[in-house]
Amino acid sequence: MAWAAWTAILGWALLFDWQADLLAPEGARLAKLGVALLAVCAVLASPWLGGRTLPSVAGLIGIASLAVSVVLYAGAGGDTDPGTALGLSEPAALLWLLLLVPVRARRWWVSWAVPPLLWTAVVLRPVAVGAEELTVTVALFLAMGSTAVSGVGAAWRLVRADRRRQAQALRQEQRTEFARDLHDFVAHHVTGIVVQAQGTLAIAERRPELVGPSLKRIEQAGAEALASMRHMVGMLRDPGERERGPALTPLAGIADVRTLVDGFAAVGGPRARLEMEGTFDDLPLQVSTTAHRVVMEALTNVRKHSHRSTEVLVQAARAANGGLTVRVSDDGRARGVRHHSGSGFGLKGLTERVALIGGHVHAGPRPGGGWSVEATLPSAPARVRAVS
Repeated sequence: MAWAAWTAILGWALLFDWQADLLAPEGARLAKLGVALLAVCAVLASPWLGGRTLPSVAGLIGIASLAVSVVLYAGAGGDTDPGTALGLSEPAALLWLLLLVPVRARRWWVSWAVPPLLWTAVVLRPVAVGAEELTVTVALFLAMGSTAVSGVGAAWRLVRADRRRQAQALRQEQRTEFARDLHDFVAHHVTGIVVQAQGTLAIAERRPELVGPSLKRIEQAGAEALASMRHMVGMLRDPGERERGPALTPLAGIADVRTLVDGFAAVGGPRARLEMEGTFDDLPLQVSTTAHRVVMEALTNVRKHSHRSTEVLVQAARAANGGLTVRVSDDGRARGVRHHSGSGFGLKGLTERVALIGGHVHAGPRPGGGWSVEATLPSAPARVRAVS
C-alpha cells in the first residue's frame, strides 16, 4: 500500500519536473534525468529486490547521484542555473530507498553504510551549483526530511530485530518444554515396560501360560513409547519442516486420562480406579494437557516408589470457579524419595509446568498411609504461549 502510494507520488514528481523544465535531454540535465529515471526504476522494482540486491542497487544510485552533483559543481556545460540542480523526482526516489535499505539489508553493516551515502546524495544536490538562498533552503528541508526518514528506517530495523529475538526465545522456551514432555512420556512407558518384564520373569516358571499376554503388553508399551517419542521429536522440528512433514496428532488431554488409568491397571501391580466429576469439554488445551501430565507423572511415581500398594485412586473434579483439581493417591509405603522422582525431572518439573499456567502442586504422605499428588489448575492459563 505504501509502495503504491509512493509510486503515484513519483509519477506526479516526474511530470512536474518535466513540465517545469527541471529535466531535459540536454547538457548537464541529461545526466540528472538519467539518475532520476534510474532511481524511479529502483523504487518500482523494490518489492522484488532482495536483502542483498536492494542495498547494492541503492548504493550504486547514490554514487551516481553524487557524481552528477560533482559534474554540476564543476560547471559542466557552462550552466549554473539553480534549476539545473533542483527537482522532486530524484530526491523522492532516494528517500524511499533511504527508508527501505536499513529495513531490508541482510547484513547490519550494509544497513549503516548505505544510508549515509543516500543522505549525502539528497542533501548536496541543491547546493551543487552554488550556495544561494534558494538552494540552501531546499538543502535544509531535504536534510531534515532525510534525517527523519533515515531514523524511521533504523528504528523499523531495530523493532524487527527485537521481534525476531523474542520469537526465537519463545521457540527455544517451547522446545525446552517439549523436551521435558518427551522425558515424561518415555519415562512413563519405559517404567511400565520394566515392571511388566519383572512380572513376566516372576510368573514364567509358575504360570507359563501368562507369559505370552505379558509379552504382548510389553510390545504394546514399547510401540506406544516409540510413537510418543516420534510425536514429541516432530514437535521439536522447525515450523517449515512440520509443514512439509506428516500431520502430527494433538497432545494427550483430560479425555485420555481414562486410557492412561486403564493401561496402568493392565500391566500388573495395584489396581487403579478413576473418578471424574463435572464436565471437561470447555477446558483450554494447556490446562487439559497439564492435567494429563499430572496423572501420568503420579502413576509413574507409584510404579517407581510405592511399596505394597494395593489401590491407586485417580480423581478429577471441576471446582465452582471453573478450575480443575486432579488428585492421585495410593495406599502403599514410600520407597525412596518420591518428590524428586529419581532424576530430578519428575514432580519437580511438573510443579514448574503447573506454575506456568497459574496452578500449584502439592505432593506428600497421606494421613492414613500412602502418598498423594494433588494439582489445582485454573480455568484458563495465566499466560498463553504460541507454538512456532
